[in-house]
Amino acid sequence: MHLVNQQGKLRPMSDENNWGQNQGSQETPIEPTANFEDWKPQTDTEPEPIQNPLELKAKRGIASVLVAGLLGGALGSAGTFYAFSSLNNGKLTTVDLNQSAAEYSTRPDGSIAALAAAVTPAVVSIDATNSLGSATGTGFIIDSNGYIVTNNHVIADAVYNSKITVTLADGQEFLASVVGNTYEYDIAVLKIKATGLPVVELGNSDGVVVGDTVIAIGSPLGLQSTVTSGIISALDRPVTTGDNDELSFIEALQTDAAINPGNSGGPLIDAKGRVIGVNSAIATNTSNKEEAGSIGLGFAIPINLVARIAQEIIDTGKATIPVMGVELAIQSEIEGAVVEDVTSGGPAEKAGLRKGDIIVKANGRIIKSDAELVIVIRSKNPGDVVEVETDSGKTFKITLTSR
Repeated sequence: MHLVNQQGKLRPMSDENNWGQNQGSQETPIEPTANFEDWKPQTDTEPEPIQNPLELKAKRGIASVLVAGLLGGALGSAGTFYAFSSLNNGKLTTVDLNQSAAEYSTRPDGSIAALAAAVTPAVVSIDATNSLGSATGTGFIIDSNGYIVTNNHVIADAVYNSKITVTLADGQEFLASVVGNTYEYDIAVLKIKATGLPVVELGNSDGVVVGDTVIAIGSPLGLQSTVTSGIISALDRPVTTGDNDELSFIEALQTDAAINPGNSGGPLIDAKGRVIGVNSAIATNTSNKEEAGSIGLGFAIPINLVARIAQEIIDTGKATIPVMGVELAIQSEIEGAVVEDVTSGGPAEKAGLRKGDIIVKANGRIIKSDAELVIVIRSKNPGDVVEVETDSGKTFKITLTSR
């Protein structure tokens, strides 16, 4: 999982680097409140008669017995209530409370319970371990022969000379190999040696609208098969994650479903149980990674993009990245994306873009920074046509190529 603080900077949040030994807790000793060995009865007075303990218990407890009985009747509480009562000379009496039988019936189709039961068997927990520590995350099975999608940042540090363990929902564990990964999209595909596995159904993220009900399934803080729910809060959120040398640019789905460290790579599903996104990042109001958690601002990579990347990785071992053939000034103070250089013979040059042009719109979307333009381009496929507009009012249609 990645997190973003109030300043908008995102950092990895896959419940990573959980190395170190747990420190044992010490029991706090319980000291007596009186020294019973030094107590002796007075000899110059008559000891008070010892009352029947059963009768004492009945007198002290009668009020609570009556109140509990009333509440039990009103709420339909469980079982039979036993109490000693002074009303019948300390004999054991019972108060019968009404309780409905447990409902073992199947939950209605479309309910959160039914959707979670259907999808959870295809959701896995991932533990990536190397010499420095470990990272935990989530993934989901896209093919019955053992292909699994997750976030790249979950397994990035364990790609070479490390161990990746996949735990299925039923508890079975498998060692996984990395088929391919791309930090540009924060997606990785793993493979385990198993067949006949349950698989998820992929939806279509182009049809998602704000307000749609969604469910997140994953392993937050290592708690496998955790289910939370919410709605789609916004579409096309520009999100940048990762380190300076390996930045991911995502046009994300925003959700208020609780997503926490360890949810990374898990599915975000719609009201029909279809995966519409991969949970990847959260926003937080703290800069302390150890204290980060859900504040209702989670971000998922749209499944249409994920499906293309995963298919390419399975087919070729790598993903293609669409490019327009320009270099952009990074974090320029000028509003828009400043073209710092144009690739000779590239699609941008062929379309007429020149060094120094400032792109302020792409496909009708206002562009305020270099990152926003990259996010628009990365959301497309090689061969797609993108129309950009510069601050001079000129428009250019650019056919994307790949690298």
